Amino acid sequence: MTATTTDAVMDLDEALERFDPVFGLEVHVELNTATKMFCGCATGFGADPNTQVCPVCLGLPGALPVVNATAVESAIRIGLALNCEIASWCRFARKNYFYPDMPKNFQTSQYDEPIDFEGYLDVEVDGDDGPETFRVAIERAHMEEDTGKSLHVGGATGRIQGADHSLVDYNRAGIPLIEIVTKPITGAGGRAPEVAKAYVSALRDLMKALGVSDVRMEQGSMRCDANLSLRPRATGSQEQADVPLGTRTETKNVNSLRSVERAIRYEIGRQAAVLAAGGSIVQETRHWHEDTGVTTSGRPKSDADDYRYFPEPDLVPVAPSAELVERLRGTLPEPPAQRRHRLQSEWGYSDLEMRDVYNAGAVELIEESVAAGATPAAARKWWMGEIARRASAELRPLADFGVTAQHVAELDGLVTSGRLNDSMARQVMEGLLAGEGTPTEIADARGLQLVEDDDALETAVDEVIAANPDIADKVRGGKVQAAGALIGQVMKAMNGQADAGKVRRLILDKLGA
Repeated sequence: MTATTTDAVMDLDEALERFDPVFGLEVHVELNTATKMFCGCATGFGADPNTQVCPVCLGLPGALPVVNATAVESAIRIGLALNCEIASWCRFARKNYFYPDMPKNFQTSQYDEPIDFEGYLDVEVDGDDGPETFRVAIERAHMEEDTGKSLHVGGATGRIQGADHSLVDYNRAGIPLIEIVTKPITGAGGRAPEVAKAYVSALRDLMKALGVSDVRMEQGSMRCDANLSLRPRATGSQEQADVPLGTRTETKNVNSLRSVERAIRYEIGRQAAVLAAGGSIVQETRHWHEDTGVTTSGRPKSDADDYRYFPEPDLVPVAPSAELVERLRGTLPEPPAQRRHRLQSEWGYSDLEMRDVYNAGAVELIEESVAAGATPAAARKWWMGEIARRASAELRPLADFGVTAQHVAELDGLVTSGRLNDSMARQVMEGLLAGEGTPTEIADARGLQLVEDDDALETAVDEVIAANPDIADKVRGGKVQAAGALIGQVMKAMNGQADAGKVRRLILDKLGA
């Protein structure tokens, strides 16, 4: 059973002619600390339900929380990497609302005093003349705890509608989160979906580089809520910035980069159709349906007043010293975009080649392969060939196929040393993907070895030339491209176990071309 909708959706180009999209993104990043935000429970993913809980994260009476110092340091490093101001004094608050997987009926979060505020992140989007930079303003990044997880049983969709009963796993309750909130993003126009995707992608790369999270969106350790509103296009002498913002919707828990772009695109078309028909946008949360590519209505969106925030009485304020902040600043890695530009220059890749490598998630794998001894060209060739094709078809990361950077470097070595030609190397790659062993083991087992007997090779060349006098005469007459037919026949005679370049040189030498 898939989600359906009767909502009208306006064509995107028409919607953008009539309306200006304004969007904002709230990204929740689950920190990879060993213990939870306010207790000592483990945070490992995939444990049996309700085995990583205690009186604190279950909200039992009398249990008192203690702040995780590593989580605070991670929050500061994230803020610094996002060019934020770091608060010299901040505190936690209780965000009060009922939800089945919130054992305390409130979430310990930060409200008006976040630890990070007033930052920005520059993201790259493809332009007509190459990559272009778009600056996204960050309003705040604050610390909070995650909720538990509900499992709806008995229905066809895994959602509460149609389920027989629901189960709650509190293992995730209390895991440290950083919520990164942008300011309203204006000026993107028709590129709003593209900029949204690029921002979340850049944020994911940054969190991974910082080492604060595994940011696996499919496992929920990074989740995005996408806010969108439309306002009319400015008319006459009116400036677009002076046109009031429209009513926004919030599409919850979008869990892939592709879906971020699709959800923004869909909401632009849906809201435009509502407004064009004279309707009003309802301020609400909406659910994203990956299978059908639509959003459906959730619940009316609450404002801050509805959550009845008040300072958390059981936790002392957090007051990082200037010395701590500067020490943590010294631990920041090279910014991912800057690192990519450096690697592109070192590897000699074109903009298009580097873009494809990045989009395939191959940057780190190629870097590791080069470090292991492969040439940049060979590393790109092998990772972006059959492995990338399978990864794209099966929606899996490149590293899931059993091939390592050491394998790629070893395979490249077998080619450059003269043991294998390209055709043989591709057979070895097939063996790697089939899990047959290391490149050398596969080559040995399959009997893959270039013929090193020059006499045998020369004999094969002589026989092919003698059997094809017409083609040989064309080569002698200056049509060097005709030698390709002779090379193919020699390779066939040698069962593919000859160096095609060497064969070509022999043929041209013998024919005086």
